[in-house]
Parts: sequence; C-alpha cells; structure tokens
Amino acid sequence: MKKLISLLGLLICNSLFGQVTLDYYLDSNHPYNESIPQPKTLLGYEVGSWHVSHDKLVNYMYRLAESSDRIHIENRGSTYEGRPILLLTITSPDNYKRIDEIQKTHIALSEEGADQINIKEQPLVVYQGFSIHGNEPSGSNAGLLLAYHLAASEAPETLKMLDELVILFDPSFNPDGLQRFSYWANTNKNQTLTADSNDREYNEVWPRGRTNHYWFDLNRDWLPAQLPESQARIKTFSDWLPNILTDHHEMGTNSSFFFQPGIPSRVNPLTPDMNQKLTQKIGSFHVEAFNKIGSLYYSEEDYDDFYYGKGSTYPDVNGGIGILFEQASSRGHIQKSDNGLLTFPFTIRNQLTAGFSTLKAASSMREELLNYFKNFYAENRIKASESKQKAIVFSSGKDPVKSYQFAKMLERHQIKVHKLNSSVVRAGKKYNPENSYVIPLEQKKHLLIQAMFTKQSKFRDSLFYDISAWTFPYAFNLNHSIEKSSSLIGKEISNIEPPKGKVSSKASYAYLFEAHNYYTPKLLNHLHQNKVRVKVGLTPFNLNGKQYDYGTYMIPVKNQDVSEEELFNILEEGAEISHVTIHATETGYTNGIDLGSRDFTSVKKPEIALLVGDGVRSYDAGEIWHLLDTRHNISITKIDVRNIGRADLSRYTHFIVPSFFGSGLNSQVEKLKEFVNKGGTIIGYRNTAQWLEKNKFISLEFLNNELTAQDVSFENKSKFRGAQLTSGAIFNTKIDKSHPINFGFQNETLPIFRNTNLFIKSHKQSYNNPIQYTSDPLLSGYISEENLELIRNTVPFQIQQLGRGKVIILTDNTNFRAFWYGTNRILTNALFLSDKM
Repeated sequence: MKKLISLLGLLICNSLFGQVTLDYYLDSNHPYNESIPQPKTLLGYEVGSWHVSHDKLVNYMYRLAESSDRIHIENRGSTYEGRPILLLTITSPDNYKRIDEIQKTHIALSEEGADQINIKEQPLVVYQGFSIHGNEPSGSNAGLLLAYHLAASEAPETLKMLDELVILFDPSFNPDGLQRFSYWANTNKNQTLTADSNDREYNEVWPRGRTNHYWFDLNRDWLPAQLPESQARIKTFSDWLPNILTDHHEMGTNSSFFFQPGIPSRVNPLTPDMNQKLTQKIGSFHVEAFNKIGSLYYSEEDYDDFYYGKGSTYPDVNGGIGILFEQASSRGHIQKSDNGLLTFPFTIRNQLTAGFSTLKAASSMREELLNYFKNFYAENRIKASESKQKAIVFSSGKDPVKSYQFAKMLERHQIKVHKLNSSVVRAGKKYNPENSYVIPLEQKKHLLIQAMFTKQSKFRDSLFYDISAWTFPYAFNLNHSIEKSSSLIGKEISNIEPPKGKVSSKASYAYLFEAHNYYTPKLLNHLHQNKVRVKVGLTPFNLNGKQYDYGTYMIPVKNQDVSEEELFNILEEGAEISHVTIHATETGYTNGIDLGSRDFTSVKKPEIALLVGDGVRSYDAGEIWHLLDTRHNISITKIDVRNIGRADLSRYTHFIVPSFFGSGLNSQVEKLKEFVNKGGTIIGYRNTAQWLEKNKFISLEFLNNELTAQDVSFENKSKFRGAQLTSGAIFNTKIDKSHPINFGFQNETLPIFRNTNLFIKSHKQSYNNPIQYTSDPLLSGYISEENLELIRNTVPFQIQQLGRGKVIILTDNTNFRAFWYGTNRILTNALFLSDKM
C-alpha cells in the first residue's frame, strides 16, 4: 500500500479538550436509543476527561448488557489480581437467538464439507480488543464509546452491520495494567492541565502500567499462552476462529497513527500472500475514515508480522486477519508533540475511528473474508495430506511435567494430541507410551503446529520488531521426532491430565528422588518449609536395580525434626503437589556412593532477595518473580534499588540482580561485596554481568564485535546497526552433567535462548565451563555472521568465589516469557546448590 498522509493536522482535534463532550466523538444528530446509558451517566465524567479505571469500565459494560439485547456479557476468568476478564458478544437480537448455530456453522467453514455451506447469510466474526498494554489506554477508553454506539445506535447502517457481524468485544486485554496506569494518570492530573512532558503525570514510576501483575508483556503471550489473561482470550479465539482481530495500541508521542500492513519484507513466510492483500484492502477503509477527520497516519513502516505470539499476527496463522493499530500516546491528558498539542480525547477519537472503519470493512468484505477463511483451511488440509511428514512424537524423558505442560499448551490452541501406541527409539532417544505424546499433522491446525516447530535461520530481512525464533521443542527442552508415517498415532487424548506423584512405600531408612522433574524445586521448598533435612548426591549410584543420576535427593528417616509418620505424610503431600515420584529404601548400601557418603551433602533453604526498581529490566525481574512464586511456591523478597542502602542483606543467602542499566547500584558496590564476602551469593543476569566484572566482583573476558561500516549510506545507518542485534534466537550448548548447575538435565546438550550480544570467553580450566556454546551453535533464529563467529565456544554461565561467597553470572535469560521451561532449572539450581559449585 502506498504510504498516505492526510492533509490536515492534529490541532483541529485538540482545541476542544477543555470542554470535551460526547459529540466530539459521536455525531450529535445520530439516532441513539435514549434508554441506553451514555458512558458519562455511570462514569460521572465525559470519556477522555479522566482515565477510566478497570472497575468503572467493568461496571459500565455490565450496565450496557443489562440495557441492550444486542450485548451479552461473560466473565471468562480472573487476572492474578482478581479482576474479571470480560467478553461482550455484540450482534443483532435475531442473531443471538441462533448464536450457537452461527458459531457451529462458522467453525464448519474450517472443516471438510465447507463447500456445501451457503455463506450468503452467514455473519462474519470480528474480535476487537483494546489496550493490551495498560499504559496505552486510549483503546479501552475508546471501547466505552464503541460499545455504547453498538448498543444504542438506531441507524439503518448499524442495524444492517449487526445482522452481518458477530463482534467479540474485549474491552481490556490487560485489566491489572489498565488499573495501575489509570491510578497513576488520574492521581497526578493537574486541574489546570500542563502539556510539559517533564511533569510527573507523564513519567510513571517503575514498573509502569504496560505489563500485567508479574510484569509480563501480554502481547507476546498469544502463542505460548502461559498467563491467565492469554488463556482466556485464546479459548475465545479458538472457540470462534474470528475472521478479523484488531489490537489497539499506542506508540511515541511524536508519532501519528499506524495501521497494518507492516514492513513487507518482515512477514512470516508461513503467512499466505492473500492475508497481506486483504489487510491492505481493509486498510483502505482506515484511509477513508482518517482522511475524513483529518488525522495523520501511515502504514507499511516500523512494525512487522513475523512473531506469531502477538495479537496482530496470531490470527494470520489461524485463517484470520490480524490488524495492529498504534496511536501516538498522550501518556496522560495532554502533551506537546511535533504535531501540535496531543490530547487524550484526540487519541481516543482516533482509536474509535479505527474501530468504526474495521467494522465497516468487515461488513463490506464479509463474503470475501469468509471465502478466504474457508479456502485457508481447505488449502492447509491439502498441504497436510500431501506432506511426507505425518506426525510429531515428543517426550521429556524422565521428566513428565515439561511434556505435559507442552501438551497442555497445545490443548489450549485446540491442537489434537494423541497417545503413543508403542515404544520407539529415534536418534538414540527412547519414547515410551507412558511418557510420550504424538501430534498428528493431518489436522485443522496444521499451519499453527508448523509455526510452533519451525526452525529458520535464513531471512529476507535482518531486522526484527521482536524475536526471530521461538521453536517450542527447544523452549521446553523436549526430545522430538518428526515421523513420515502415522503408524505411531494412538488414541486421541480428550483431556490432558498432569502426571501423578507418589511415594512408593513407607520407609524406615531413607527416601530418594531424582532431580529430573520440573517441579523438583517446588518439592525441595515444601520439604524445607516443613523442616525436613534433605541431602543431594553429587555422583550417580545404583540401588535396588534402579540407576540414580547426578543430583539425586535423599531424605534420611532418622534424626529429623518430625516423626516417621509425619515425614511420610509430608512426603506424600509434596509428591502430590510436585508430581514427583519418591522412592523408599531400607538400605543405604548402593552400587556407587552409599547414602552416608560425603558425596551426599545437605541442601540448605535459600533466603532470596530480588532487586527491582529503576534501572532493572522489569520483564526479567517479573519472569523470575513469577517462576519462583507461582510455579515453585518459593517466597522471595523484592528489594527496590532505592532501598538497597538501608536493607539488611545478611538476612539473605542469595541476591538476584536481573538485567540492570544505569548507575543506581554504583554507590552500593562495597555493601554488595561485603554481602558476598560473608558468604552470600549474587546471581547476575545479562547486562549485570558487565557491571559485576567492571566492579571486580568477578573476572571475565568479554569478546566484542568492532565492526566498521563500509559503503553504508546515512539512510541505511540504522539498518546496519540493527543487523548486528541478536533480538531473540536459539543456540545449542554442551553441558557437563556432573556440575550442580546442570543437575536434572538429561541430555548432553541444552538449547538456550539469547537476546544479547554479550560473549564471554571460556575459562582456561574446562571444569569451570559447565555450559558452553558449541562450535556450530545456531539452532534457529537470526544472528549476524560476525556475531555468530564470536559466540562459538563462548560461555553463558560462570561462577567464581569471592571471599566466603559466590558470584554467578548468566548472559542469557533462562526464564524467557514464562514459556522457556527448558532452562528454568538453571536458576533454581543456582539457588539450592550454589554452595556445591
């Protein structure tokens, strides 16, 4: 699409902010049903005068549903902070009377026999979602007005549109973030508004309102679907398979308004060409609407359609059209911008305009989009049947949890998962029916499965808006095999159940469990909370015909602070919540180290502090908090950077510093060194490694890329620099399984995600390199040739002694976006076993 800019500026839209009224947004001559409450009647103010809080938004949506037979509302679950995750279904009353039939017919268009369905009277399904980033609130505030219009308008064109569409209306993709930001903007609002960007109103405190409770960017979780907000909307999406999904965002204050398509060279190769053509055609409706109101806009720049974990891209691999809207942000109520004064009401009106133009396009293109939807799935059925690849077998070996979690994720996307009907060995890995699953590739979500398993290292473009790789079997550290036959496909699993933990029997000598299970840290924490002594074996052994690996945990029955009966009950409870099998033994005599060996050492309860606040990358901190708090029930103390000077660090054994920028810790170097010298452990992630090296906590040698531009024009300067970024790719490492940092890993190699250009030369002593990139490390994703050369044989992990304590650094994010299950164990091993390293 040719980039278009309207002739009129923003100023005509900003002058009325002081006395904004409903007719600023909606035509005062439009025929509205007076029995439908306007937003102001419940909010107490006109939309845009204040930022709507989530509770008020919820109240208004429920009131609309009570007042209009066009709107039906449901609560699909709760956020971490207990807020409802609402969905409004908006359509004509006649449509709603047969809504189940409409839904069933719509889904039938994606299945065999779709050619027999008459689409002349079939409504199109549109999913409109707002403000997935809580501090981009113009979307949710516009949603108030759009919902009111759809409930109250008596215009013939509105009634016709409601007959032709089923609108799935999600007024707040991120309830917790929206609430957090509305509180900030409203409590810092001046009665006499100031447009000065230096004002407190426009400068949120850390972690800001963009993210959810655990500081995740929800607009990266559509594909992994690890968070409650995502799981609710993925269920809605999968139940309906909407033809259009819109995702309303905000961007920098000095921008204008963006709508897709994005940069053509950055479209995922799995996305059909017709998808982009239809996106362009829908864009022509936005052009017409924005020309009419005189707002500046642009398209085909800045943003891309590559990562399928975003709201505007996920539909593209599911037969729909995903559309991103980005509005220049007032980040409060009014700010100066390069385009004049930018007011909150103006941003709301632009989002409302895009909402209207989307519905107009959907109604006008209804049959065309339904035919595209039908043909998308028909073509993929043909591709699946003609493909030589018939199934994918996967397993996590002795850890049933990671394969279960992956199967559960597939189930959320309504991807069929089957049992393995017989044992098989592939590439030296054994797959058993008890611990393996099979994904048949001849199924409706064939392309989505491809997107999850794809491995790509060649790209049309070297720049990415987000990550370039997310290959799920690497993320979950699964063994997997792509099969050319369907012979291994067993019975379909209708409901994927978690593995069950157990204690084999009551023991009078000791209990043992291996470290392979994902929830081993949860079990350790449970035992520590109940004052149970635990030891870990540093070398393998064989007992009662069973081979026990490095890092096997042992609980002696005698000399505990609890009785034998109480111990058994504690272990039974722990086995149940952790899904771990615990084995009883009546002897300490083994083939290998005996249970009384010095190679069995006590595992101490970690007392953990996590640095948060200005300078800390909130995503990284949130991922660590979420992992320990929600998955392992491990209590941590979050210490703000500004409070570190007066905090008593002697209370903690471990201090985690996520990726950190700035100078906020510079005044605390001696205090942190004292903490380590007295026996504490610092765990530093990503950029923190450079800070720790600079301040002589640890000795590291960084390798740098001193690339000089040759024959690069000024116009291409940013592209040249951008091509050197490693924005998110997957690399192979070789690991030393005898090192405690790797206890629980089963393979000799480990896929690791990285999105930094920190390269550390390996230590001269090989035993100090328990995790090391291979000489041919790239598994999937983009890295420049120069950086690929640098990363070979470097190390992402180092641990060194400082006084009586330890300093641990990790160049890569082992907890990425809550779905990188495969490397989560590195952090928990660092917490429970650092004194063994």
